Amino acid sequence: MSAPPRALIHVQHLLGVGHLRRALALGRGLADAGAAVTLASGGMPVPNLPAGGVAFVQLPPARAADATFKQLLDETGRSVDEAWRARRRAALIDLFERVRPDLLVIELYPFGRRLLRFELEPLLEAAHARRTRPTVACSLRDIIHPPAPGRIEPIIAAVNERFDFVLVHGDPALIPLDLSFPEARRIAGKLHYTGYLLDQPLPAPAGAARAPEVIVSSGGGAVGEPLLKAALQARPLTRYADRPWRLLAGHNLDEAAFRSLRSAAPAGVVVERARPDFTALLPGVLCSVSQAGYNTAIEVLTAHAPAVFVPFADEAEVEQTLRCRALARHGLCRWVAPGELGPGALAAAIDAAAPPPGSLMIDTDGARKSARVLLHAVAEKATFAGDLSQ
Repeated sequence: MSAPPRALIHVQHLLGVGHLRRALALGRGLADAGAAVTLASGGMPVPNLPAGGVAFVQLPPARAADATFKQLLDETGRSVDEAWRARRRAALIDLFERVRPDLLVIELYPFGRRLLRFELEPLLEAAHARRTRPTVACSLRDIIHPPAPGRIEPIIAAVNERFDFVLVHGDPALIPLDLSFPEARRIAGKLHYTGYLLDQPLPAPAGAARAPEVIVSSGGGAVGEPLLKAALQARPLTRYADRPWRLLAGHNLDEAAFRSLRSAAPAGVVVERARPDFTALLPGVLCSVSQAGYNTAIEVLTAHAPAVFVPFADEAEVEQTLRCRALARHGLCRWVAPGELGPGALAAAIDAAAPPPGSLMIDTDGARKSARVLLHAVAEKATFAGDLSQ
C-alpha cells in the first residue's frame, strides 16, 4: 500500500483569526481525502480551534503592530529583528525538510504577506530545489487587498514562475476575484474557484432551547470594540429592545475592555467571549450583527440569518467594505460604513434587516473541491515521475 500524500500548509494571521480558520478547514478537507497534513501557523496561539486530522505546528508567533500591517511584533510585543527572522525562517525550512511534502500550500502570498518574504521566498526556493518538487498552490479568500499598480506585475510573475495553482475559496457568481484583482484574467490558466471554505458543522448547544436573540459578534476581537459598544447603545432604539441580546467579544479584545463591556450591559444582554459553537447559535436568530470577515459573512448567510455588517476598514483596508457592497448588491445584507457607525445608524440597519432569499445558493463545498484539485495534481505528478523512472 502506497503512503498517503504529504501536505504542508503555511498560514499567518495578523489581527483576526479568519486566515487560520480557513487554512484549518482546507487542511481538514485534505486530511479527509486521505492526505497526511501538517499546518504551520505563524500567528498568535488561538484557543478552541479544532485541528481535526491536521498536525498543527506553531511557529514562533507574531502579530501585526496595528491595522497598517507594516510591522511585526513577537509574542512579547517587541518589534521583530533579524535574529528573530532567522530563527523563524530556520524553523520553517526545518519543518519543510522533515515533512518533505508532496503538496505545499501557501496562504495569500504572493498577493499579500510581503512582511513574510524573509521566510516565504526561501521556502519556495527549497521547494523548487527538490529533485521532485512538490505541487505548489496559493490559497486565497474571495477578496484580497487590491495591490498597488507597481505590485501587479511582480505578483503575476511570481504566480507564473513559482505556483501551479491559485485556489480562490469563493463563488464567482457571488464575488469574482477580479473585483479586487482586476488582472485575474492573466492568471486564468492557474485559477480555480473552489467554493467557500467553512468550518465543519457543529452540534447545537446543549441544554434547553433558547429564546430568539440578537447576536453581535466581533471576530477575533482586536478591532471589534467600537461595534460592541455601538450595539449596546443601539439596543434600546431597535424593535428588539425587549428581546435577548448576546455580544460575543473575540479573544484578542483585552481583558479591561471586555470587563467594561460586561459592566455596561443591562439586563437582557449577555456579554461573553467568542464561542466555538457560533454557527450553532445562528439558526432562528432575530438578527446577526457583525464585521464582514470571510468566515463570519458566509456562516451568517448560509444560516439564512437577517444580517447587518459593519466592515473593518481602518487605514487602507478595503476587503470587508468590498464584500459588503457585493453582498448588498445581491440583496443579502444591510451594512453600515465604519465612519457612519453610531447607535442610530446601527439601530436602523437592524430594524431593516431581513433573511436572505430562500433560493440563495452559495457554494460552500470549498474544502472537498480544493482537496480534489490538489490531490489529483499530486497523483498525476507521482504517476509521471514513476513513468520516468522506469
